[in-house]
Amino acid sequence: MGETPNALRKARVKSEARTRPQRVAAVVWTGVKLRLGFARSRRAHSRRWARIQALFTAWRCHLPGVRRTGFLAAARDYVAASLWRRVGLRINETVGLEVGDWYRQAGTRGMLHVRCGKGAKGSGPRQRLVPAIDGVDRLLAWWLSQVRGQFGDELAGGRAALLPSRFHATAGGGLRPACAVTLRQGLAQAVERWLPAWSGRLTPHPLRHFCASHLYHQGMGLEAIGALLGHTWLPTTARYVHVPAERIEWCWQQANTRVAGRLLGPAGTPAGRSDGGDER
Repeated sequence: MGETPNALRKARVKSEARTRPQRVAAVVWTGVKLRLGFARSRRAHSRRWARIQALFTAWRCHLPGVRRTGFLAAARDYVAASLWRRVGLRINETVGLEVGDWYRQAGTRGMLHVRCGKGAKGSGPRQRLVPAIDGVDRLLAWWLSQVRGQFGDELAGGRAALLPSRFHATAGGGLRPACAVTLRQGLAQAVERWLPAWSGRLTPHPLRHFCASHLYHQGMGLEAIGALLGHTWLPTTARYVHVPAERIEWCWQQANTRVAGRLLGPAGTPAGRSDGGDER
């Protein structure tokens, strides 16, 4: 049941009775509370991201001590998981990458040509270029210059799998690409060893979500994140970035502050009226 007209009138009179300093103080205090809530959400995200960073740091530091037969597979799995974490590739997109899909001279850091992107039903694969941000350029430079050639297949022509298995293709050509199951297992083993509390929960797709959330907290807009991830619709991207409620309220408060600034001016004077003007 709605409020009576008398109750609404009393509430309006009470609100209007507040002095301008009181109203300003209320707005400022609301902004402070929203900033505190947003800061807490950022700290929670930072703690989760620090655990992911610690996992990949331990994984990378472990690689030099692995025997040669196991080193190639361990390094390949690390590169695949790093692509999920840093630029949010899907696992099937990662499997389909070839050596020639790395355009080192494109853009400022290089580009990955994703040919097997997920498309709408019946539309076929949707291709895109993925900038090598967040250290992906250095990762691929290390992989291609120091590790990939040790697999022993022919890389000329660029048609060789970027992340190969140890088994030759049935046609007698190059090596087959590592399958999705193999790459999932590589990540699962690393999580079990260096982040056991998340064992069974941290899979390739959550890493893609972590990538989107991290880039959003770093200041990247939803449109750019959606283009990086290969999304067609922004609502899909919005589900990935896990925007906390405090962030929404803070943005709303910031928008209200900007509107109030345009209407009242810097000194609280309504726009279009000088300090000594007549109200008539």
